[in-house]
Amino acid sequence: MNGSAGQTLDKAGAENFPVAPFFLPAAWRDDLMAVYGFARLVDDAGDGDLADPAATARLLGVEQTPPATPSDQSGPPAPQETAFRLALLDGLEQDLDRVFETALRTAGGSGAAGVDRPRHPLMSALVPLVDRHGLTPEPFRRLIEANRVDQTTSRYATFDDLIGYCTLSADPVGRLVLAIAGVSTPERTELSDAVCSGLQVVEHIQDVAEDLAHGRIYLPAEDLARFGVTEADLAAPSADGAVRELIAFEVERARTLLDRGAPLVGTVRGRLRLLLAGFTAGGYAALAAVEDAGYDVLAQQAKPDKRRLAAKAAAIFAKGR
Repeated sequence: MNGSAGQTLDKAGAENFPVAPFFLPAAWRDDLMAVYGFARLVDDAGDGDLADPAATARLLGVEQTPPATPSDQSGPPAPQETAFRLALLDGLEQDLDRVFETALRTAGGSGAAGVDRPRHPLMSALVPLVDRHGLTPEPFRRLIEANRVDQTTSRYATFDDLIGYCTLSADPVGRLVLAIAGVSTPERTELSDAVCSGLQVVEHIQDVAEDLAHGRIYLPAEDLARFGVTEADLAAPSADGAVRELIAFEVERARTLLDRGAPLVGTVRGRLRLLLAGFTAGGYAALAAVEDAGYDVLAQQAKPDKRRLAAKAAAIFAKGR
């Protein structure tokens, strides 16, 4: 795998929860890292965080080139940058089509000769797990669509609107994990969606300052109005009392989602149970870090304590919720 793809996978260590922990079978770890690599690649394309966007565009056959203005400037991206990101996302979706075409031909016994194989190494890594687990394109397409939404939507009026975004940006990951483990049921999917949406809201809480620097506010506008918080308040170097009250309110909303979905852990056994306990505990530990910071998410990003995360994961594993 080339250096750029390796840099993308290296970001797994910065997540709130273990992506592919050591205690899982090697095949599971490989599959989960393949899903993570895809999700991270799509997010980086949508956020302008690719290590070499021009090289990625050439690899995918995207004719559009990145603008001369760096994409890491503060504020919303320029129209040319937005157009380039959308072109990259289109290129990734076309490469996703190649993934499923290759997997379909391989599963049918006709081999992949003559098939237009996926061009990006992180996309190629999806082929064996798509074939092995009979995955469908929908959850992958939703993750791409979430990043398209990010190019056109930078504010959310209500919490329901935000949860609607989470059905694209977060819930598909949990559904893929259940499919890889071979334990998908309607009941588990519903619980998984609650956990994943909760984890996404947690990330939005942690990243208020970072998101605003990129021109986005995920905190619902109705909540800002309720607590008398302006966008200028969110741009301050530290949170005032109104912002802290707002963040405390959002923390409880995120915790409610995690509480609603946490019983998912008790529906499975063995190492999968431990994995799901780790995912869920990561969310709770991040919320605890925000609380420990006095709900000031502007001064610095609150990161979960690893010992607290491990203890919470053990408790969730034992109780099954």
